[in-house]
Amino acid sequence: MKKNGTGNAAAFEKLSGIVKRLRAPGGCPWDREQTPATLRGDLIEETYECVEAIDGKEPGHIMEELGDLFLLVTMLSYMHEQKGGFTVAQTLEGVSAKLIRRHPHVFGDVKVGGSADVLENWARIKVEQEGRKPKDSILDTVSRGLPPLDRACKLQKKAARAGFDWPDLAGVVGKIEEELAEVQEAFAHGAAAENAPATENAAAAGVPAPEDRAALECELGDLLFSVVNLCRYFGIEPSVALQRTNGKFENRFKHVEKRMKETGVEMKRENLAVMDKFWEEAKEKV
Repeated sequence: MKKNGTGNAAAFEKLSGIVKRLRAPGGCPWDREQTPATLRGDLIEETYECVEAIDGKEPGHIMEELGDLFLLVTMLSYMHEQKGGFTVAQTLEGVSAKLIRRHPHVFGDVKVGGSADVLENWARIKVEQEGRKPKDSILDTVSRGLPPLDRACKLQKKAARAGFDWPDLAGVVGKIEEELAEVQEAFAHGAAAENAPATENAAAAGVPAPEDRAALECELGDLLFSVVNLCRYFGIEPSVALQRTNGKFENRFKHVEKRMKETGVEMKRENLAVMDKFWEEAKEKV
């Protein structure tokens, strides 16, 4: 254990030194220009790439993506150190102290009966020991900076812990069916407007009028929210599930592109039947 610990410390010191060199005068122009604000998108992107690597279950790829996250977190912390806000060491000491403080059942003599007790203690410690002001609503603890799909799931989890949840799967599925019917109704209303006497407006051009589009957007949002709830009911992270489907769609579509090119058929709507044939072919492989 001592050998591994020493190795970890040396490896982090090396990374920290590289980051400092990149940010120093005469270092990398691109790295010197970055700020915490400019790296926000990279942090989100690298996080999702790490999730994808974990799904792929390839240790080498996971190691690489975790390394990218280590780099970004180290660089973001060092940027604040350069401004005199806090140091990288303070960041690490802070999270270590928080872990010890919030796990009295591991580092102290508190007894817990399971995960529910751990979460209850966690919430109480944040208020009683860390001085955090209790939120007006339990939903206020969910960050507004999360991507919408992830935030929807977090909101639903918080509400469910307070007992606001469907009693069974039938209720969850029934809500999806209800929302889908409302989407179809909103679409039908917009379609009726499109069939009105032609005028120089968006509806006549086949695009829903602004008021119809707003209603359809609202109903589609409700449908998405309900589908997220189904994911939560089964303990599945919706963003991870969608990421897998994105990859599956990408692979199958690339197969269609390849086969269309091989047969010399152009990819356009008129050749949809051919594309569908190759799509079904791809489904057998991917």
